[in-house]
Amino acid sequence: MMYWYGNGMSGWGYAVMTIGMVLFWAVAILGGVALVRHLTRPAGVTRESTPEQVLAERFARGEIDEEEFDKRRKALRSSV
Repeated sequence: MMYWYGNGMSGWGYAVMTIGMVLFWAVAILGGVALVRHLTRPAGVTRESTPEQVLAERFARGEIDEEEFDKRRKALRSSV
């Protein structure tokens, strides 16, 4: 039976099809994982916070007062 492109796929056709399917499923799975990680990430959480950012957040939440904030900020800046 004759197909559109001759008598069927050759070895290269099967190889390209296999590689294409592996790449398709790899992209689909990685995209799904990235989407789930993005959607389940807690709001307001950054990947890496500097010590000064953490200190400022504690001050903003009222965990430490202004005097403690200034003292710790000066200690952080003097150690760098």
